[in-house]
Amino acid sequence: MPQLQTAPSAAELAQSLEEFLADHPSAVLLEDGRVLFDMRLSRYTLSTEHDRCTLHLWSDERNMVRRVVGLQQRKDVLKLATMRFGQTRPQALELVADRDRRTPTTRDAARRKYLALLQRALLRHFPGWKADGFRTAMDLERSFGPAYARGTLLRGTQAWSVIAVNAEEPQATVDGILTLGILWLAHCRERAGGRRLFTGLRIIVPTGMAALTASRMAWLHPQIAQWELYELDERSEELLRCDPADSGNLRTHIVHAPNVEATRERFATAGAYVLGLLPERMRPLVEQRVRSGTEMAYLWHGLEFARARMGLSPNSFDRVQQISFGAGQYETPLTEDSEATFADMMQRVYERRHARGDTRDVVYRMQPERWLEVVLRENLSSVEDSIEPRLDADHLYTQVPAFSAADRGMLDILTRTRDGQLTVLELKASEDLHLALQGLDYWVRVRWHQLQPADPETGLGEFQRSGYFPGAALSAAAPKLYLVAPALHIHPATETVLQHLAPQVEWTLLALDERWRSQVQVIFRKHSTGRRL
Repeated sequence: MPQLQTAPSAAELAQSLEEFLADHPSAVLLEDGRVLFDMRLSRYTLSTEHDRCTLHLWSDERNMVRRVVGLQQRKDVLKLATMRFGQTRPQALELVADRDRRTPTTRDAARRKYLALLQRALLRHFPGWKADGFRTAMDLERSFGPAYARGTLLRGTQAWSVIAVNAEEPQATVDGILTLGILWLAHCRERAGGRRLFTGLRIIVPTGMAALTASRMAWLHPQIAQWELYELDERSEELLRCDPADSGNLRTHIVHAPNVEATRERFATAGAYVLGLLPERMRPLVEQRVRSGTEMAYLWHGLEFARARMGLSPNSFDRVQQISFGAGQYETPLTEDSEATFADMMQRVYERRHARGDTRDVVYRMQPERWLEVVLRENLSSVEDSIEPRLDADHLYTQVPAFSAADRGMLDILTRTRDGQLTVLELKASEDLHLALQGLDYWVRVRWHQLQPADPETGLGEFQRSGYFPGAALSAAAPKLYLVAPALHIHPATETVLQHLAPQVEWTLLALDERWRSQVQVIFRKHSTGRRL
């Protein structure tokens, strides 16, 4: 293997690993091009005892322990030289931020081939129309990337915008196509200048990958454009139209709300143990959050640093409490032997993660959305006039799990207004092109559960049957959607996408002052009621 640059100490190796994983939480670990661990679904610990950097990773599929002896960092890739125990020759592993490991040449060739295939399929499916201007070129000014094939179908003065993605692109790229499609339609209409009438947008996705786009497309404004979704079988070159109005494409359920008081009592001893090891000034501000009836989490400014859970005893089927610590996916059992390590870690967290901290620091940067969530929740009573004067701070739930057949979603904040209207808050601390439609995803799930039939005996809706909003009245009105982000981190395309949502989606975009960690202040807001058709 190529010569790798060796770090002078185990501590520096561990720091480089921690910083890379903090910046790339969706990274994957590769060996000979094969994915060993998806870090979104895996856990890891790092040890620097005896000046050896030992990396332990585990998931539901496998377990691995390696000693890291060197590294080489490039953009979005961290190459590791590692040693198995008992072996003398290093082996290479790669941590990569992008799971798509195709070479640029391979990607470009696949996209060019797909572009020709797409145009053949369109002309056969839409006889009498002309395919015009199809391309995959990068256009950073308008946020169009080369993964999306885009062009127009023309017949006289009539036109349709078309955007498509091939089956070799990652799932996240396919899922993002509707955002780019809306922007492409807006661009085509602007460029046409009234010389052609763009009827609407046609989206083409690979076979079997239309579910998320369909659930989103069902909530686009029908008066702004016609919206059509197709799946393309790249072998037969056949297009099959999908119906976004088919409610069968959404099947979701929410996790029952745990009994908070009983869970806090169950883990009272574990909580006292964890807090007793922290700096004294830190203890009153630590958040103890109930994750489920069998798990309690301990957080500092939104960063989960420890957790207590019920587990099985190693030598029996007895249930015992297990405590572990670590930031992010860095997890270590908390025992008498590791108390000093835990106390040292928390002293560093206390000194580095605060409102006036160094913005370049890895601990300061970790999980910014969760920090924003804490700030909004803890200051709701003092900033409610700036957000929504009718929000009910007494019925507020964070990180609510909502499952569908495709994924597990976490609602940032679910609450209601004082007159009972359900309210969803989607938070972003960094720029995200897909903020609007990600917020719509959670709005759709909440609306779906809201519309489920009430229990005939109790009259309770699904949320209250699942333990949410006990004793509180809920309105039948469609939920409100709030999108909250720092003003300088709202993508310019967000408002364009929001303007294309259906009238039933009542949304508000809130832009916060960049100093939100110190004080929450709304810089500007925009509402769906002010949209222009």
